[in-house]
Amino acid sequence: MHCHNDNSKLTGRLSIFIQLVSICKSTDEWKEILYLLFVCIYVICIRMKAVDSNFTQTGASAALINDNPKTVRIFGSTSLQCDKNEDAVSDASSFIVNRSDDRETTSNLEDLAKNIKWTDAVPQIIASVIACLTVIPAGINMAYSAILLPQLQEPSSPIPITKHEASWIASLVTISLPLGSLAVGPLMDRFGRKALLIATCIPFFACWLLIGTAKGIYTIYIARVLAGASAGLTTVALVYTSEVTHPKMRPMLLGLNSVFVSFGILLTCFLSLFFTWRTIAFIFAGISGASIFCLLLLPESPYWVITFRENQLDLARRSIRWIYKDARVSEYHLSTIIESKQGQGYQPVNKDQVQPKSGFSIYLEPRVYKPLLMLLFLFLFQQLSGAYVIIFYAVNLFLKIGGNFGEGLDEYGALLLLGAIRFIMSIVASGCSRKFGRRPLMIISGLGMTISTLTAGLYMYYMELIDQKHIKDTGVLPGKSDDLFLLICLLAYVCMGALGILVIPWTLIGEVLPTEVKGKLGGFVISVAYVMMFAVVKVFPFTMDLFGVQGIFYLFATTSFLGVAYAYIFLPETFGKSFSEIERFFTR
Repeated sequence: MHCHNDNSKLTGRLSIFIQLVSICKSTDEWKEILYLLFVCIYVICIRMKAVDSNFTQTGASAALINDNPKTVRIFGSTSLQCDKNEDAVSDASSFIVNRSDDRETTSNLEDLAKNIKWTDAVPQIIASVIACLTVIPAGINMAYSAILLPQLQEPSSPIPITKHEASWIASLVTISLPLGSLAVGPLMDRFGRKALLIATCIPFFACWLLIGTAKGIYTIYIARVLAGASAGLTTVALVYTSEVTHPKMRPMLLGLNSVFVSFGILLTCFLSLFFTWRTIAFIFAGISGASIFCLLLLPESPYWVITFRENQLDLARRSIRWIYKDARVSEYHLSTIIESKQGQGYQPVNKDQVQPKSGFSIYLEPRVYKPLLMLLFLFLFQQLSGAYVIIFYAVNLFLKIGGNFGEGLDEYGALLLLGAIRFIMSIVASGCSRKFGRRPLMIISGLGMTISTLTAGLYMYYMELIDQKHIKDTGVLPGKSDDLFLLICLLAYVCMGALGILVIPWTLIGEVLPTEVKGKLGGFVISVAYVMMFAVVKVFPFTMDLFGVQGIFYLFATTSFLGVAYAYIFLPETFGKSFSEIERFFTR
């Protein structure tokens, strides 16, 4: 019985009253019993009014069983059999009181399900960490060429390479990555999130073995293409994490994706201090192999099972019991997933309820195309703001701004400092996203990037005026100045970028896209993002020659501020929201 308004409440109570009268009027004392019923119902209605405000439709429904006027059942509790005797009044009273108690229990269950404790979230944290093991190689891919190319270019290298061949080794990863991004959607939808997580590690394992045993340049080419395509498949880690985590924990745990990518970069730099490129390749192959065994421990995504495997409800129930150890909470979340797929209220679930949607028409629904367009524009502003390109050309940019940062700190020391800041800030961003949400971090991040790059540009302009005045007054060129302030501005720019713009657009893929299309459209969005990244990285040197470093800073400041304006207007807050609530935002 749905208790959404006072009329429905009154109707339900009168229905119970009529059933009880029909039971009692056949007895000799029916008049006395009827009087007692009036008294009981009056008292109980007052009590029910107090709990109705907390009552939600999660199992406290009362219904007649098989149209039997003597039997009433409460979902989730035992049925009441009213015999034709003088105990009918006490049974009826206890029934309605128990019904009220069930409502209170239901309200507590809903509160328990919506507010998760850290101790209860441990299985979700473990699952997210294991899933993110697959993105470590994505960070390794970025940094590995930095240690591979110098060693191959040495005179004693077993595989000598030219400058042209070195550029192909570095760029093949970026060019081939969209191959995996486009394929990941259909693959994860057909075979499941867990299966594809495991499958992602296999080509990574193969590529590192190829590099470790390579005897020619073409073997390295093949391995790099394989590594790039495999990195495109790692989108499944974002999708999986979003589907196995509680809405309160999801923002933080999705941030682990950036943390593990940054860890892959740092791990590569650390190992390069002790080992050669071949030994490092074998170490990475071992890490990929170990990841496979860890991934076998994970449950399948219950969202995927409900959406794409309608005949395997038991599998969905086992998966969600792995995630939520409390049986009542897991059943509540299972029914919530069913509700998000069908728009129905809480009710007992069965196999016939799950009907996945298909066809091209789903892409024309606002809940699909609106978040898709929003993500594409967010990635456009992400790339144009220079959040990634500055990392690719960090050493060259440090040299452009002078490279004189004080005693003992050259451009390579500044690069190491930049990498450490990015790693630390990715951890900070992951924690902050759980407390502050997406929108504040995106806006603060963009404003910080705007201020830092604008300050750097104005500082360079101010220093140019001082130098010109010095030349005009003395007729000689000024000495080399300390460029530490510009380095601080650049590091602040990277720091603020890692707080939001570098991280959040990627994690939003797992949140704002509906489950039915999350795999396909997630891969498409990531492919477009990497095409944008490739274009920006490719034209950056020419843009810097055209506008100069000062002009580049002004350009980054402008695009960062435009990104802030876009996020403020169009980006919804997803923190603590269920998938169905996020979908409702885009259907308004």
